[in-house]
Amino acid sequence: MQIVTSDIELHVDDSLMRVYVASPKPTGRYPGVLLYSEIFQLTGPILRAAHRLAGHGFVVAAPEIYHRAVPPGLVIGYDDIGRMYGNDLAKRTSVGAFDADAKATFDYLATRADVAPGQLATMGFCIGGPLALRAALDPRCRAAACAYPTGVHSGKLGKDADAGTLKRLGELKGELLVVFGDVDPHVPVEGRRTLAAALAAAGVRHTILELPGEHAFMRDEGARYDSAMADRVYAETVALFYRTFGPRT
Repeated sequence: MQIVTSDIELHVDDSLMRVYVASPKPTGRYPGVLLYSEIFQLTGPILRAAHRLAGHGFVVAAPEIYHRAVPPGLVIGYDDIGRMYGNDLAKRTSVGAFDADAKATFDYLATRADVAPGQLATMGFCIGGPLALRAALDPRCRAAACAYPTGVHSGKLGKDADAGTLKRLGELKGELLVVFGDVDPHVPVEGRRTLAAALAAAGVRHTILELPGEHAFMRDEGARYDSAMADRVYAETVALFYRTFGPRT
């Protein structure tokens, strides 16, 4: 499916949040997907992820997660300096601010003429994993895919020592897909077990995939990339969304 792209701006609190939107070109009504980046914001791999999902028949909105602290359009490099900068920006952003961004993006998607009513989902990578899980607490969100989500097991998110996400898992209304690399040092085995136990205890409909990969193995730049594993995760994610909303034709 061919797609079209655009940049839009949303007012959130006292800030202007730029959002990259990729949507199917054919006229129709499609599910809307809130797509969360890594700590590096809207890099090439994230834009290509948006394009890939849009090509399967979804209207994808990817917000700049640090819009309160940096100018619009800032993309952080995949290097040691960029990693330190991205982590510092994360530590300066509150969970409340992230939650406000999610609500604003879902509100925007819900107003688009090409988004089907009641069909909202989310996906995220790295820090975007716990952000997608937080977004899924919105009762409008019917499905979520979290790729190697960092910090959920410990509660740490942004500047908050404990976001309280694990305690709220019972609020999830939709189905959840969680993906880990088996040698990911950022989400150790104990952390994966903690999240799995919490999801089971909360009665959340979920699937956990633990694949032979490193952290960020879906990022199609750099030595960590595993195309076969990335393809599998995208296939599982699209299947989840199709199962939730029905296949696109």
